[in-house]
Amino acid sequence: MSVSHTDQQLALMDTPPQNSLAQSVVSQAQDLTISWRPVFEDNDVQGSLKLLNHWLDQRKKTGAIIYPSHPFKALELIAPEDVKVVILGQDPYHGPEQAQGLSFSVPDTVRCPPSLRNIFKELAREYPDQNDQPSSDLTRWATQGVLLLNTSLTVENAKAGSHAGKGWEPITDAVIAHLFKFETPKVFMLWGAHAQAKQKLIDSSTKHGPVLSLASNHPSPLSATKPPVPFIGNGHFRLANEWLESWNQTPIDW
Repeated sequence: MSVSHTDQQLALMDTPPQNSLAQSVVSQAQDLTISWRPVFEDNDVQGSLKLLNHWLDQRKKTGAIIYPSHPFKALELIAPEDVKVVILGQDPYHGPEQAQGLSFSVPDTVRCPPSLRNIFKELAREYPDQNDQPSSDLTRWATQGVLLLNTSLTVENAKAGSHAGKGWEPITDAVIAHLFKFETPKVFMLWGAHAQAKQKLIDSSTKHGPVLSLASNHPSPLSATKPPVPFIGNGHFRLANEWLESWNQTPIDW
């Protein structure tokens, strides 16, 4: 049986990657700011999180390496009342030192993933006068009001989608629903079928402020230039900023 390059890397490591999960997700949720607390005080969310925490512990006992170290990083960097843009991903990157707890983002110390390269390609198309080399670490977006949220917040090494359907979805749905309690105008960027499946949740939520949904294909090379709505050429970054400015909001410096 062949051994993958990632498995060979891990075999050579004396310790797990720095971005692997160590602290329990229950305790990490308890450390979030007071603005996010109502999400995790809900009885259903508490139950889901406890069951998920037990399952994650069992997986780690079998030797599974789980990423990232801080699944709630997106919530740690921004308060719900400050969220102006939501970019939904599916699950974290599944290689060592990649996942940061922010959808599509990786540290600059690792190679820029293909989907993020296409995001930067679209940004360069929309803003051709910006010549700075973009950082693959999207923390700068989060600190301006962009919630970079995956629908599953953990994943196992070399196993994309391995934690989908394991209990994260009701928790991240509750996070999304919580945003609508605040009047801040919000843009949802729904790239691909998985993210667009959240449109029903967006439509059915009671809103206390204006909301705009922008949909296109996912930035993955498999779909970025294909119909029905190619990601490359969607114009979402400019559209989001123009809409925010129409509501007297500071635009995002992408």
